[in-house]
Amino acid sequence: MITSPHNTRVAAARKLLQRKERLAARAFLVEGPHAVGAALRSPDHQVLELFVTADAATRDVELLRLAATRGLPVALVSDRVAAALGDTRQPQGVVAVVAVPTPDLPAVLSRRPALVVVLVEAGDPGNVGTVIRTADAAGADAVVLTRGSADPYGGKCVRASAGSLFHLPVVTGVDVQDTIAALRAGGLGILATTLDGADLHEMDAALTTPVAWLFGNEAHGLAPETSAAADRQVRVPIHGQAESLNLSAAAAVCL
Repeated sequence: MITSPHNTRVAAARKLLQRKERLAARAFLVEGPHAVGAALRSPDHQVLELFVTADAATRDVELLRLAATRGLPVALVSDRVAAALGDTRQPQGVVAVVAVPTPDLPAVLSRRPALVVVLVEAGDPGNVGTVIRTADAAGADAVVLTRGSADPYGGKCVRASAGSLFHLPVVTGVDVQDTIAALRAGGLGILATTLDGADLHEMDAALTTPVAWLFGNEAHGLAPETSAAADRQVRVPIHGQAESLNLSAAAAVCL
């Protein structure tokens, strides 16, 4: 059993709590049996290493069986080490190191998607993770994050996605105008969410064909030039006195 957070393997994994280290290593941490199980079952994600406590090994037997079928290295660690590997107040005793996948927009478009979600400079990792989860629930074919968006492989985002991060392609670091052009060339209509567009209730006809939804930054929404580049501008009607909806709530309504 590994009992020291300074163990070489543990120390290397702990570095992945920092974004710059995730970028350098092209790997990230996944915490908890549900999310780790989703990663292990995903054909598009490579789990590199698994750390479990004794209690988790007893509790999550099926998870260990799944790891064994993939020939995955499993390290038994103390509760102290498990806590050091996570960034939650209540560690669940299961942490995996997962390679960052490399899906790109051409690969997504080659599958003739019917629904794509584009987050434009969405900065809150909790919102990004929740939108990924919502996109998965709505049957979206991919989520695209433009430059300036939160890291989908940070702990808060991974947790908020509730495993959905491993269910559909997530493309990152793209230019918004290039993305709009590529999506349009791929046969998708472009819908931009704004405060003054057409009422969502009037969009039935536009939603019968493949579409890509553009959702903007939590504080500033979409830049005027981004909104103008879309085929249609759409607003979610507000019937009460709220000024607007939270990004993830608006995305849930639209999707």
